[in-house]
Amino acid sequence: MRDHHDDEPTADDLTAIEAEQPLIDAELAWLDDEIKALDAIERGTVSALDIRRLRRAERAVIREMFAHLARLTRSPDSGLAA
Repeated sequence: MRDHHDDEPTADDLTAIEAEQPLIDAELAWLDDEIKALDAIERGTVSALDIRRLRRAERAVIREMFAHLARLTRSPDSGLAA
């Protein structure tokens, strides 16, 4: 039988999640905007503002992905650092 504490995240796990949180937030905002745009398309009420909002969210995800990768490669204990 496994100890209950084996299922809990370690301090390193929590640090990794915290470092990735801006990317996660950007992805969730993008998903939210995608849902809104699809709903607007379905209703036939899609506007230029809906499209701009979706593109802005996509760019935010790309920015956060690059920022996250930069943080990983700068980290001395990262497996990605050369």
